[in-house]
Amino acid sequence: MWKLIVGFIAFAALALFILTKSGGDIDLTGEKHDVAAGGHDTAASAPAASAAVEAASVPASAASQ
Repeated sequence: MWKLIVGFIAFAALALFILTKSGGDIDLTGEKHDVAAGGHDTAASAPAASAAVEAASVPASAASQ
């Protein structure tokens, strides 16, 4: 029985190590209920999104000049 517990702990430690080294977004702080906790910063991405929309709305003939 103790071997199962040690094996589970070793597997969990290995999984956490691999996920942190591979760039996985690991958050061990618990469950979050607010909108900003999802990792998506809408205030920071809004200017980038509006710039992309403006760039897409420029006609191709104007972009080549």
